[in-house]
Amino acid sequence: MNQDKKKGLHGSIREKAASITDQAGRRLQTLKDHDALVIADEYHISVHDIHIEMLKMGIYPYRYIRNLDAISTEEQLKLAESKIAIIGAGGLGGNVILLLARVGIGSLIVVDQDVFDETNLNRQALCNMKTLGSPKTHEAVSAVTAINPGVKVFPHQIKLDASNAEEILAGSDVIVDALDNVPDRFLLEGAARKLGIPLVHGTLAGFEGWVMTIFPGDPGLKNIYGVEEAKRMDRESPQAVLGVPGVTPFLIAAFQVMEVLKILLGRGNIFRDRMIHVDLERGCLNEFFFRVPDSLK
Repeated sequence: MNQDKKKGLHGSIREKAASITDQAGRRLQTLKDHDALVIADEYHISVHDIHIEMLKMGIYPYRYIRNLDAISTEEQLKLAESKIAIIGAGGLGGNVILLLARVGIGSLIVVDQDVFDETNLNRQALCNMKTLGSPKTHEAVSAVTAINPGVKVFPHQIKLDASNAEEILAGSDVIVDALDNVPDRFLLEGAARKLGIPLVHGTLAGFEGWVMTIFPGDPGLKNIYGVEEAKRMDRESPQAVLGVPGVTPFLIAAFQVMEVLKILLGRGNIFRDRMIHVDLERGCLNEFFFRVPDSLK
């Protein structure tokens, strides 16, 4: 965008922005999505780009008002400029996609080869009676567009494999593992390691779930599954044996999205070199450490 066009864009944003007092009594400049859509149409750019320019100007998108002060203007800009890859758009992935869109991640790469069927209705957030038979990535685009026009979605209706993984994942800031089998998880971890991108691993079965974040150079999945497990294709998945009630993927997806936020914003205590295990039925959360934390040395 040339300087004259950018100057005009900033002028249009300032003209339509409003000074308000929010529910916490804060005075701030904000712009609603309706006005952002009008400006985007006028300048032939995306709402995603409008949100970024607004935040650079210190104008907070009205849709994110309830993120303050948990997420500052500078942090909201960081999220808008970030790109997250979600591998799998089913039980875990569908919930991750929707949460990332609502919190304001600017770009999402969504990879899944499957279509929705009736057995997905009990747990998969993107699945409903109207989307049965539809490609999961197609419905991810539709759902995100309906929720947040400021988010770009790059769908890949294919199976991630050794021939395409690095090309698809390149440019991501964080990768979210929402797969359903161990061999594919190891393949994903290998691609993330080669690209130097953090990977947020999540898995579940029944009323239990596990989450761990893996940075390049970490032992990662072999701490959980061992090396030989990656080669076993004939074993039934825990999900197939124990089922996946709808409540479990909602919770594990929330943990995964929080890991993404902590990585992007450099805040909080990341689940690195440790894994959390959640048992909803027993009402307990456990930590498993793969190295002794500094606080316990």
